Amino acid sequence: MKQNNTAIIHPSARIGCGVEVGPYAVIEADVEIGDNCVIGPHALIHSYTKLGSGCRIHANAVLGDTPQDTSFKECRSFVEIGKNCVLREGVTIHRGTEKDSKTLVGDNCFLMGYSHIAHNCIVGNRVIMANGALLAGRVELGDGVFMSGNASVHQFVKIGSLAMLSGSSGATKDVPPFCTLHGFALNQVSGLNVIGMRRAGMPPEDRKAVKRVFRKIYTSGLNVSQALSELAGEELPAPAAEFVDFVKNSKRGICRFHNTKIEKSEK
Repeated sequence: MKQNNTAIIHPSARIGCGVEVGPYAVIEADVEIGDNCVIGPHALIHSYTKLGSGCRIHANAVLGDTPQDTSFKECRSFVEIGKNCVLREGVTIHRGTEKDSKTLVGDNCFLMGYSHIAHNCIVGNRVIMANGALLAGRVELGDGVFMSGNASVHQFVKIGSLAMLSGSSGATKDVPPFCTLHGFALNQVSGLNVIGMRRAGMPPEDRKAVKRVFRKIYTSGLNVSQALSELAGEELPAPAAEFVDFVKNSKRGICRFHNTKIEKSEK
């Protein structure tokens, strides 16, 4: 371990091989830092926080602080962050509210400056949160979600995989997989994240199936229950089936459709 002489590391912290700790960083008791992590200056890592290997924590990030929840009573709860994550300056992640509960962040996530993950959130792999993006308590983000600057998500909301939240958008209802949330608006889906699906390697036939399901649910003139009824029993490719299952299991209801513009069918 390479430690600046102004850094403070509790003797009980478990520090992996090849870790670097910068000036004035603080690592409290009962922290676990994986191999080859870099902890930047003035970063604060509270007790009961675990970092996977290869993470890079930039200046003034605060990990594992107590939840901003008025019902919280002091107890042992956790933050667990996966491998190869980058947390830029001022990022905050709070631990769970109930005893032994966890806030979870997956592998290969990129959290940009001053983004926030509240208590008991579950964040998937390869998630990107741009500057100022905010998650309230108990939010779930699927794999590959992209949150643009100042996007915000209300407590208990679920965001499906590969969804993209445009700048300053807001969600108080669930956002189905592969959808794009309209910028500077609340709960308005504007279409599909076709570019994101392509970049994720989704085959053209799967993208077309997702598009067909999207149209059935959002633009067919049917209500959600009627659309799901018509789709029931169909043998759909996995991504389209994921979309249907997400809508079927949504407890908060899904965001509405913003306009009639649909991406042109792909050849």
